[in-house]
Amino acid sequence: MKDGRPFWRGVLCGVLGVLCVFAVLDGVRRYVPQVSNLIGSGSSMDSKMDLLQEMLGEYYLREEELDEEAMIEGAYAGYVDAIGDPYTAYYDEEQTQEMLESFNGEYSGIGAGLNQNLETRVITITRVYEGQPADEAGMQVGDILYQVDDREITDEDLSEVVTWVKGEEGTTVDLYVLRDGEELKLTATRRKVEVQTVEYEMKEDDIGYIQVTEFDNVTYEQFKNGLETLEANGMKGLVIDLRSNPGGGLDTVVNMLKLILPEGPIVSMKDKNGKETMYECDGRHAFTKPLVVLVNENSASASEIFSGAVKDYGIGKIVGTTTYGKGVVQKVYYLRDGSSLKVTISEYFTPKGNSIHGIGVVPDVEVEYIRDEEHPEADNQLDAALEEIRKEL
Repeated sequence: MKDGRPFWRGVLCGVLGVLCVFAVLDGVRRYVPQVSNLIGSGSSMDSKMDLLQEMLGEYYLREEELDEEAMIEGAYAGYVDAIGDPYTAYYDEEQTQEMLESFNGEYSGIGAGLNQNLETRVITITRVYEGQPADEAGMQVGDILYQVDDREITDEDLSEVVTWVKGEEGTTVDLYVLRDGEELKLTATRRKVEVQTVEYEMKEDDIGYIQVTEFDNVTYEQFKNGLETLEANGMKGLVIDLRSNPGGGLDTVVNMLKLILPEGPIVSMKDKNGKETMYECDGRHAFTKPLVVLVNENSASASEIFSGAVKDYGIGKIVGTTTYGKGVVQKVYYLRDGSSLKVTISEYFTPKGNSIHGIGVVPDVEVEYIRDEEHPEADNQLDAALEEIRKEL
């Protein structure tokens, strides 16, 4: 080594660097509250929450922005979410009320369907239920909704605008719409509205068509009415469309299947302890005409119970694409403060004992949906389903 000074100069710089780091850390330490001794291994979650609340109140830059109630609700939701099950969830009081309305298929509103263009944010009326408040107020399909009462619609999400339209039964709501370039003010009186989850019609060659969008409490009667009406009008075959149906109530789908299945099991469930619950059909209303159930990758839960049972019994063909693959059942527990906890409690199995969780129901006839740009109303999957029925007529 020609000169030892560079070496010792490096050592000196290193020591000074370390001292600087300690100096910086010491400066930070002065501003960090020493709370580690307050949180012992035996401390409860409540005491830790109290401590976090105290620290945020003491040190958070913008204390006025803290919403304690929202933070507590978020803590509950996060605690449950940490399980990692996408179907187990905590709902606050408002979310619970919305969930109940969805389950019941009833809400206090005007009886109209709304759709929002995601690019332009324009909200258009896509459906007006006959005899409902929107119909009585003169609303029409194609109307553009631009204001609700004194709230002008700018870039709000559709879900928020829907909350403006809904309200207490018996109250009025002013709806401002644009129709053929003319601005109109329509006043509707809110009342209980039953969601139409089933649509039906007779296609060519006397083939019945029933579309089920959800399995709510109102769906069974609507399905039964559609089935009976089509039967009375000489139906020779039936297509049941469950595409993009996310599911719903177990009791609802079981009762609907009792209208078409032969005698035997409908679905079985097993809980964490291996206890089995079986739902069975007496076969009194077995459907014996050509049948197709139309599904896609967004058909889930109760839709898969329905299509899985039809496939296992071989009473109809499944047409479309493989379903979502949700083969577990949830139960909702309602808490005293109006909130609720939805918990996955069991796995379900098709009549032949097959689990579809993570697998889905595989169609007998695979048909991918292909959008026809020149004819957007065209539906190649439905055409394929109808053709399967015609083969058996």
